[in-house]
Amino acid sequence: MNQKTKKTNVSLVKTEDGINYLFPFILISSLFLLWGFAHGLLDVLNKHFQNILHVSKMQSGFVQFSLYIGYLVMAIPAGLIMKRFGYKRGIVFGLSLFAIGAFLFYPAAKLESFYPFLIALFVIASGLACLETAANPYSTVLGPKQYAARRINLSQSFNGLGWILGPLLGGLFIFGAQTNNTNGSKFDSLIFPYMLVGGIVIVVLLVFLFTKLPDVKVSDESEQEENPPMKHLLKHPAFIVAVVAQFLYVAAQTGINSFFINFVTEEMSNTQTVIGNLMLHMGGFGRVFMPQSNEQAASLILALGGMGSFFIGRLTGAFFMKYIAPQKLLAFYAIANVILTVLVISKLGWLSVIALFSTYFFMSVMFPTIFALGIKDLGTLTKKGSSFLVMAVAGGAFCPPIMGAIADTSSMSVAFIIPAFCFAFIAYYAILGTKLKSQHTL
Repeated sequence: MNQKTKKTNVSLVKTEDGINYLFPFILISSLFLLWGFAHGLLDVLNKHFQNILHVSKMQSGFVQFSLYIGYLVMAIPAGLIMKRFGYKRGIVFGLSLFAIGAFLFYPAAKLESFYPFLIALFVIASGLACLETAANPYSTVLGPKQYAARRINLSQSFNGLGWILGPLLGGLFIFGAQTNNTNGSKFDSLIFPYMLVGGIVIVVLLVFLFTKLPDVKVSDESEQEENPPMKHLLKHPAFIVAVVAQFLYVAAQTGINSFFINFVTEEMSNTQTVIGNLMLHMGGFGRVFMPQSNEQAASLILALGGMGSFFIGRLTGAFFMKYIAPQKLLAFYAIANVILTVLVISKLGWLSVIALFSTYFFMSVMFPTIFALGIKDLGTLTKKGSSFLVMAVAGGAFCPPIMGAIADTSSMSVAFIIPAFCFAFIAYYAILGTKLKSQHTL
């Protein structure tokens, strides 16, 4: 009878023991919003530097390279920090680096050089690597194990909201300021948004400092040692394929983000007029974000069409997983994106633009679902496995320069063959890779 009562009381963030993790879950989810905003803002920078420095598409791809290479460098140290000092201190350390990197945009803007911005982005990435290494697995264990994939997808929905706000406000403050600024430095438009981000991060950091978080332990009933060596991860082939899938997913997402504005402005020469007419029918909101250029109009499509679809996908994905197994949903979404990217490559005008921002809906569940499936049943290897899955975010460093090089030599649309390949591999992982059996450690 008591056992039946316990099962009835179990919820998304409440365990059979009656422990409620709602407040820690909300606090952790706020981190997803912060780094989503940081990444969304980055997508505006790519086109912005093309405009003010007249760099090629391949060169502008190094904006993403400098950020995502930070994940490659910091992911394993971040995992060691979590293991040595725990989740809370790791989060505080990550927020500190995040704030420092944001504030570095002020001297970088005053120096008016490309490379100081890349250094600032690298510092931000180092902080984000710590936050993601902590927050992703922490979200999965704040409640019953069977709801882990749903919890991380719900947390990642806040990440989707950040991705909307990034290009939305970035287009307003960066492209808008660039259009209206006739007296100041061409880099001045970057100061306000990053000072704002740095200030918000400091506030969140203080909240974490003065909040007691539960030290949730990741355990495994079959574990026979407290600290198995990292090489034991090789005994989990499904995890290894998950790392590759995560690498390619982030590569695809970053490539699409990086050249979304390029593709839209090149494919539709009247973007500003079309989006401006739509804004006129949206009242005060429309007047605030009225596009002053094709680039700003494209950033609105990215924010509301692309990232809006991404946000909706995150929210509905958590709901769909109540009825559909995560790996099946992942397979369906990956196949859908292969089809959509083929439409993008085909250069069909507005149909290709719609297909491009529709890919965000189907990308929405990929990162958290691959992450949750990848660390499933790793036991005491969970934190080390998480480090590699976060390190796989480095895929975003390599795709933009490659796509940029293809665009420079061929066309922007042809470059989207790279994301199409990535989504095809993710479909393979969901259908076959998740079924690979682990070797038991003696």
